Amino acid sequence: MSASLPLRIALVTDTYLPEINGVTTVLRAMREGLRARGHEILVVAPRYGSNGTEEPGVLRRGSVPFPWYPAVRLSLPIGGNFARSLDRFQPNLVHVITEGPIGSIGRRWAVRRRIPLVTSFHTDFPRYAGRYLGAWAINPVRRYCRWFHRPALVTQTPSEETARELRSFGLDSVMVWGRGVDPQCFTPERRSECRRRSRGNSARPVILHVGRLAREKDVAVMVETFKILHHKLGDQAGFQVSGDGPEAASVRQALPFAHHNGFLDRERLADLYADSDLFVFPSPTETCGLVALEAMASGLPVIAANQGGVLENLRPEVNGLLAPAGDAEGFAEATGALVQDPDRRAGMSAGARAWAVGHSWERELDELERVYRQLAAVIPREHSDRRISSSNPSQSLTTVKGLR
Repeated sequence: MSASLPLRIALVTDTYLPEINGVTTVLRAMREGLRARGHEILVVAPRYGSNGTEEPGVLRRGSVPFPWYPAVRLSLPIGGNFARSLDRFQPNLVHVITEGPIGSIGRRWAVRRRIPLVTSFHTDFPRYAGRYLGAWAINPVRRYCRWFHRPALVTQTPSEETARELRSFGLDSVMVWGRGVDPQCFTPERRSECRRRSRGNSARPVILHVGRLAREKDVAVMVETFKILHHKLGDQAGFQVSGDGPEAASVRQALPFAHHNGFLDRERLADLYADSDLFVFPSPTETCGLVALEAMASGLPVIAANQGGVLENLRPEVNGLLAPAGDAEGFAEATGALVQDPDRRAGMSAGARAWAVGHSWERELDELERVYRQLAAVIPREHSDRRISSSNPSQSLTTVKGLR
């Protein structure tokens, strides 16, 4: 395929706007960036409620909230209308973003039509299953993930650590992608002393946590960390929490001294980052941790768990600190040290901003477009012919491109 011709790309997902999470943040950047480069994009996604405004280029499917986790949407994994719409769209490539029911429709359609397939691994479902169901559930979920992603020419994931883990349970066609942030939106320049004064934070550092308030994010560690810090520091620091999820009510009850913002849209969230001074992020199950990158772009040193995809971006003493996963005392000690040392904090703030500016979405989109163009030229054969070597993805992609 000519490098100058636009592509037709179908992005198939079980989560999309107006829901805000790490996956939809990445997906929005993909869609907007690829359209700006002249490509035609069809998004296949769930419908949220019955009165949402339909958007051109977005095909919605009815869905219902998952009873135990309403932020997760469920649809039937069948859909003749979706297949007919994809037939009419005639994509050069299908990218399945999630492993749920709608993702299954896109996967099945691409395999049956022999259209190049890309998948994403954004959420560490095996670890989530272990947290909610017990250790017995990890291997069955790994087997499902392996089955789901095996037909893909490439499975994208946002960190080397997660890529290594995927390879360890049998997926070789893995590449790292999706570690971008918008440094124009998330920036220290949004900081407002007026807003800080209105919350009583003019003369004291503000400690922030942003994320889904759920068990798999180690929210209990964040709560205990904030309690320890509040006991030690008293009014020397302010505490902010932003996010929603199944543990939101218990978090509000456990932290009456903190300001609870709930869910915030992109612009208000960017203001909250900029008005804060430190970011505490104890989740050990991240494939990337986009909120940590957003915090860095806003000039916040990040105190993060020493596990998971956040390790891809955190450099101790440069843009933040690491604490042992699950160790609230360790998180409190690291955070408290920075509260008490404004010069050290300022150095890490500058380092955090510099790191994030070097990880803009434009660089990621350049790579995505290059890979899409190579893969769109492939006519899929048997799975064994299509796997991409983990040792040299660039060379392997060239090999894949030559398959006919």
